[in-house]
Amino acid sequence: MARIDESRPFIAVNIAVLTVSDTRTSANDTSGDALTARIAGAGHQVVGRAIERDDAVLIEKVLRSWIADPTIDVVITTGGTGITGRDVTPEAFDRVLEKKIEGFGELFRMLSYQKIGTSTMQSRAIGGVAGGTYLFALPGSPGAVKDAWDDILVWQLDNRHRPCNLVELMPRLQEHLTAAD
Repeated sequence: MARIDESRPFIAVNIAVLTVSDTRTSANDTSGDALTARIAGAGHQVVGRAIERDDAVLIEKVLRSWIADPTIDVVITTGGTGITGRDVTPEAFDRVLEKKIEGFGELFRMLSYQKIGTSTMQSRAIGGVAGGTYLFALPGSPGAVKDAWDDILVWQLDNRHRPCNLVELMPRLQEHLTAAD
């Protein structure tokens, strides 16, 4: 399904990675490690990495900081997308998103269903845009991170992917700010 048009240039994007967890540290952040390795392997730049507790206010603070940073094109979080009381990453996203990319969560769950069956309904993976920055919240398991990156994000964050991709839309994400001029 992925179609790469070699006549188009590859454009590396700058990506920040946030692990949301009460228990992960830099020594045992296997999901964050898997994600950053995949990002770098695809030719993109990891320009920020952090670990934050499962606290919507603290997650929102990191998201807003990275959204405001003009050197960051994409923010990907891992963890906190489940349904327990401590899982609050989607709530933090709801506080910052200007537009949701509904198809991301739907596609992630469809692909995940093929691997883990009905357990995928417990995922609240979400995507969206804020301040001209793409944001994606992935589940916290290394398998889910690999699935989301390998089956969705690696393609949508490649300017050569046809018939369309998210990179080619980046210059237009804030056109509403100049439309009134």
